[in-house]
Amino acid sequence: MHEKGSAEPSPGLLGQFIDQHGLECPAVVAHRVVHGGADLVQSLRVDDAVEQQIERLEPLAPLHNRHALGWLRLCRERFGPQMPQIAVFDTAFYSGLPGAARNYALPQALMEKYGLRRFGFHGLAHRSMWRQWSALDQDRKGHGRMISLQLGSGCSATAVRDGVAIDTSMGFSPLEGLMMATRCGDVDAGLLTYLQRREGLTPEETDNILEKESGLLGVSGVSGDMRVLLADGRPEADRAVDMFCYRARKYVGAYLAVMGGAECIVFGGGIGEHAWQVRQRILAGMEWSGIRVDAQANRTAQGGQRISSSASAIEVRVCSVDEAGELAREAMAVMMRH
Repeated sequence: MHEKGSAEPSPGLLGQFIDQHGLECPAVVAHRVVHGGADLVQSLRVDDAVEQQIERLEPLAPLHNRHALGWLRLCRERFGPQMPQIAVFDTAFYSGLPGAARNYALPQALMEKYGLRRFGFHGLAHRSMWRQWSALDQDRKGHGRMISLQLGSGCSATAVRDGVAIDTSMGFSPLEGLMMATRCGDVDAGLLTYLQRREGLTPEETDNILEKESGLLGVSGVSGDMRVLLADGRPEADRAVDMFCYRARKYVGAYLAVMGGAECIVFGGGIGEHAWQVRQRILAGMEWSGIRVDAQANRTAQGGQRISSSASAIEVRVCSVDEAGELAREAMAVMMRH
């Protein structure tokens, strides 16, 4: 079982991973592929056609799909062409988004010509949070409304009803939605064209600003690392944290409206799991919705622990996201189908 992120493929790194985990002779290799587009909507055994489709989608996820292809090819060299390799797509969880959540208010001719839509990302993480919450109450039988917040270097929120994603904060690219470490999140499109004209920016230069110079880093001028900002104490650091939490709170409120309420809110990711101050600030002032956080439980929470008080109408939990487990389940399901 082998998990691939966006690290640059290298035989040395692959060998190190194999040695550390005792995987010299695996039964199957599973790869996380960030972008599956509109067609790759379920986990698949990789053949030439699947590999070509992943390659065609590289312009939509240039930081990730290229690396996924590199890892696929490295594993083929290492284990041989007969080794089953399974591609698990982060976008697949959102393939069934309702039309109102999936589409942009752009000319439909352009939408159809270029296959434009809101794809959503972090699907493995949000599916893991749903699975873990569902397992806590067998009587729920896969039903319920959950808002999941995957807060790390990249951040996203998802509204899930009965195990199906009905809305998510990331869209055509991972730039949309929540404020992130170095990514901007939601921004007025007119502001971007204004900056391009005034600064003479190329599309590539604009991408670089939005991807690598914005978010927590851009606002604070200090760091994109939430731990650094929480410990910094300067006004510019606190301003960045405040914006981060405010924007996340807006999405929680929006998804409560979309689903007509929720039974649970789950925090995951490095920030979501470990930064109690961020969880506290995101949910501050949301008593109107029935959310009441137990301050002590929030400070000491571990993965899977409830941080809402007994008086809270909506359960709030902290989750250790298990993307590797999701990869393993998907790989086994594909092999069983074969």
